[in-house]
Amino acid sequence: MKPPPFHYAAPSSVVEAVDLLVAHAATEPRVLAGGQSLIPLMNFRLAQPGHLIDLRNVTELQGIRVDGDVLVMGAMTRQAAVERSPEVALLAPLLAEAVGLVAHAPIRNSGTIGGSIAHADPAAELPAVALALDADLVATGPEGTRTIPAAEFLLGPFSTALRPDEILTQIRVPRRGGGHAFVEFARTHGNFALVGVAAQVEVGADRVRRAAIALTGVAPTAIRATAAENALVGAAPDAETIAAAADAAVAGLTPAGDLHASAATRTALARSYVRRALERAISRAQDRR
Repeated sequence: MKPPPFHYAAPSSVVEAVDLLVAHAATEPRVLAGGQSLIPLMNFRLAQPGHLIDLRNVTELQGIRVDGDVLVMGAMTRQAAVERSPEVALLAPLLAEAVGLVAHAPIRNSGTIGGSIAHADPAAELPAVALALDADLVATGPEGTRTIPAAEFLLGPFSTALRPDEILTQIRVPRRGGGHAFVEFARTHGNFALVGVAAQVEVGADRVRRAAIALTGVAPTAIRATAAENALVGAAPDAETIAAAADAAVAGLTPAGDLHASAATRTALARSYVRRALERAISRAQDRR
């Protein structure tokens, strides 16, 4: 299938892009970032925007820089650039590890970090990483710029706190210490994961000081496993604590079953992969001490 007719625009600035969103609000305009999700949806007519606003020429939305202890990434920064960035490897190694698991290299060459987060696919890696790293997401609209914490950004499957006339322009990630891990289970390399886990853990002399865990593939959005985090903080970083945290992470989960995996299978995978992520993150944290 092919998409129905639409109007195309390629603005060169954020202001121009926002003006286009406002001017054509009645036609349900959509912003095009890397196109790795939107274009297939349009081809199947699951998305039918009257206007397509391509951000590829908006250079102010591209690039990676460091602002003190904060990693700042333009929303149009390609995933491949994030994967190769020494700044990302230094300040947010969890992100560097996770982005390498996104689909295949040709997809990452076109796909953008902002596009993946704003698309809010419940099975995607990057929304979970944004949650685990307490990222701030900067949106720009006709009323100016506002900052949305990652914890408030994801509202449901493919639904975010962005307003119809806003564009995600920047992702800001605070530097975190300790160890990290991103692990996932996919039936074949490059496929969407049935379950994915992002973990960032700080360890003191003999206790866990801080823990952040986010899961993907087990709920309508990526979610923080706060019960598991609470089970870790203040406890010894040993196998018993990790097992208890993994149990806490899946308590109350009600993932949807489908042709890829039943609800019970997803829950069992989540428990196993939370344990794996914590073992790896804690080991890395201890090596850094």
